[in-house]
Amino acid sequence: MRQPSLTKRRVAAVSVSLVLAAGAAACGPEDNDAKSSGGDSTPHKGGTLTVLNSDPQSDFDPARLYTSGGGNVPSLVFRTLTTRNRESGAEGTKVVPDLATDTGRPNKDATVWTYTLKKGLKYEDGTAITSADIKYGIERSFAPELSGGAPYLRDWLVGASDYQGPYKDKKGLPAIETPDARTIVFHLNKPEGEFPYLATQTQFAPVPKAKDTGTKYEEHPVSSGPYKVVKNENDGETLLLERNTYWSAATDPERKAYPDRIDVKSGLDSSVINQRLSASQGADAAAVTTDTNLGPAELAKVTGDKELAARVGTGHFGYTNYIAFNPKVKPFDNAKVRQAISYAVDRSSVVNAAGGSALAEAATTFLPDQKSFGYEPYDLFPAGATGNAAKAKELLKEAGYPNGLTVTLTHDNAQNFKTSPEIATAIQDALKKAGITVKLQGLEDNNYSDTIHDVKKEPGFFLSAWGADWPSGGPFLAPIFDGRQIVKDGANFNSGLLNDKSVNAEIDAINKLTDLDAAAKRWGALDKKIGEQALTVPLFHPVYKRLVGKDIRNVVISDWTGVLDISQVAVK
Repeated sequence: MRQPSLTKRRVAAVSVSLVLAAGAAACGPEDNDAKSSGGDSTPHKGGTLTVLNSDPQSDFDPARLYTSGGGNVPSLVFRTLTTRNRESGAEGTKVVPDLATDTGRPNKDATVWTYTLKKGLKYEDGTAITSADIKYGIERSFAPELSGGAPYLRDWLVGASDYQGPYKDKKGLPAIETPDARTIVFHLNKPEGEFPYLATQTQFAPVPKAKDTGTKYEEHPVSSGPYKVVKNENDGETLLLERNTYWSAATDPERKAYPDRIDVKSGLDSSVINQRLSASQGADAAAVTTDTNLGPAELAKVTGDKELAARVGTGHFGYTNYIAFNPKVKPFDNAKVRQAISYAVDRSSVVNAAGGSALAEAATTFLPDQKSFGYEPYDLFPAGATGNAAKAKELLKEAGYPNGLTVTLTHDNAQNFKTSPEIATAIQDALKKAGITVKLQGLEDNNYSDTIHDVKKEPGFFLSAWGADWPSGGPFLAPIFDGRQIVKDGANFNSGLLNDKSVNAEIDAINKLTDLDAAAKRWGALDKKIGEQALTVPLFHPVYKRLVGKDIRNVVISDWTGVLDISQVAVK
């Protein structure tokens, strides 16, 4: 997943802002059961769940969304071939069947994947869901006017690189076969053992061709999930969902669908959202947020209130904030300069700048500290908690800079706790102790994104962040370190411009594995191998804190999205 706002080609969380927005959760501070001020904690059916958000649920079309986008709201309407296991913590990083009977059946080299649909699947109008509908739904996601979704299918499917969607090409994609109404077969360009993860993306939601209205489909998409859209105003600013009476829990054990309706209200100020959730008056007592975190000051206030603290939970999403180097720019072409900066970084001050230890965990690995990613602990340039200035000076001397040097650090001017001026200043102060004078170059958000992802403009030293489209090392390491993914005329994320044949070959070898546990171990080993080149300095992994209304029950948050899973929530 996810930095979709930064590119249409590669993503890592759902835009940097959206990833962080989507990455928080609400659950009990000591466990994953929702707490309240009292009363029965058993989840019951009925009532209205209110969602208070900052960002509108825009482009509500399966072709244009990510499964994790919008705090899981799309997954209430759009079912896919596979989905996330709707459980808390690490168990929630597993892939499970959704519309399909299993997570997919690969051929020997994982270049062909076959799925069989469950029996009895229906749309909101009672008509049957077929494999042809899933094929059509995928094909329409290639239409330029419906861009915005995950980019993988264009790269993975045979003959799909130049496909322009069914509105221009009536022949469709030969790489997707539907031999009968319940079978769908995918032919891939290369082995992809993680195809079951990709099949969770909303592009795999069925769309009945007869009901497709093109760019207007988002106004009333045809539901295959437990809820249908009855109102969509101002491009998702107000979204009202009610029960799809043709949805069958017998075919969908993952979504609990307790509330009768979901009322999504967006475009709200984050401080107002937290105030309303804190007060929990009227309808707000049965409210949650899927994109608004508690800031440091708000968290301190909430922590001091026992009742409020019981309604705050911790969420983790696979995401890393880091310093990026461009080794084509001097002096960062010298590995010892990059190593010196790695030693000089004061992670304690960086964590404080990001909101403190409650909101950020110091990182020395690029991969997040989660088993599903293949996390292998390492610290190749041990700086301790506050930096190792002496070791940094030693390396600078070896690099030919006995009297130190002056460099420019590029960062985002936005106050986003990711690449913000506060974090840049913390790095500036730490490096000064090692004899490195850091000049800060702050850019406005759009200019910053365009600059750091343009090979021709990319600075030598800047702040960046990355999150994964699914909980695996693949979508985390490949976009950043696979040399074949360097983009010279578009949005590039391989900031170190690494094109190491051994790294590329290992990525290919891991992609062939359908044993995801075995693959995870090798992603972890590859992370360490790449780390030896000091092309990045991992800084911290974000931690997310969120409030829920006092009448919310059955809160579940997984390590896949780090988001409160609306499909599990009940209201008192």
